[in-house]
Formats: sequence, C-alpha cells, structure tokens
Amino acid sequence: MSFSTPTLNSSSSRPFISTSTLRRRLPFVGAFCMLTFGLTNFYTPLCSSALKTGSKLGSRFSTKSSNFIQMEGNTSNTTVPSIVVYVTVPNKEAGKKLSESIVKEKLAACVNRVPGIESVYLWEGKIQTDSEELLIIKTRQSLLEALTDHVKANHEYDVPEVISLPITGGSLKYLEWLKESTRE
Repeated sequence: MSFSTPTLNSSSSRPFISTSTLRRRLPFVGAFCMLTFGLTNFYTPLCSSALKTGSKLGSRFSTKSSNFIQMEGNTSNTTVPSIVVYVTVPNKEAGKKLSESIVKEKLAACVNRVPGIESVYLWEGKIQTDSEELLIIKTRQSLLEALTDHVKANHEYDVPEVISLPITGGSLKYLEWLKESTRE
C-alpha cells in the first residue's frame, strides 16, 4: 500500500490530502492513540474543570458511571487485570490461522486483525520494509506468558513481535466478558 504525500494546492498554501488518504489513515491513527495512550489520558484534562463546575460535560465523562471501571481501584471479582497485546504477522492467512488458534485455546477473548500495515525495522544490520497484518489481542494479564509461548510456537518469524499494554479501564460488561471468555 502506498501513501500519497501531501501536496500544496496552487490556490492555497494549505496542504491538500485526498479524502481517500484520510479515510485510510484516520481509523488506524485513532485506534493506535486510544490503545497507546488510553481513554483516560484524553478526557481527564478536558473534564477536570467541567467536573468542578458541574457541567453536563463532566457528568457525561465521569468515571463513576456503573458502565465504566478503572482497573486500579477495582475491588470486584467480576473482572481481572487485563492487557492488549500487539503481534504482527506476514499476511492475511497467517493472521487468520494464529487468531483462530489463540481464541480456540482461550488465550484471548478477542483478536482484531488490522490489514495493510507497513513495518520498517532494522534486521541483521539492514533496514527492512514489509507489509504485514497487525493482531490486537485482548486477554488476561495472567495469560501473557502462555500467549507468548503460543505465538512463538505457531509463528513463522524467528523473533515474533509480542508487546503488551495494560488495560487501565473500560466498559465493565466488556471486561467481565473478557474474563469469562478466557481460561484461568
């Protein structure tokens, strides 16, 4: 997949990016930002003054809602510490096979397959560029070692990417489902 470089419109000094380029890039950028920085990092500064003034914005984003849970203070036994794990695979077939085996073994509740990513990396002293598919895996923190072993045993790369990020909060019902859908 090739991306067009922004060009200057002759009638304006603003960069012009085609709408198809924006449509392709924005979902990936949004998903990456949400997974990397977490929802609380985006709305906390926005809502801190709203919470003090009691505005509707504050109540809309309040973490005190029964539908949202912050993992750190969770005393409920209905959820478990959870993580998101990134794994890249070389193609669609490998992604489908690995995703299905992970879910079948109950090593994850859900695996999202994101096609069309391009990875640039240093391997054996040379810069490499490859088209890949990204797997976004939601699972229990306690299953990371078993998941990593499974990926290593079923992946064609010598050094497969397995990177985990903590889930610090989210939908209570989703996090309960994640717990129920994975092995202990």
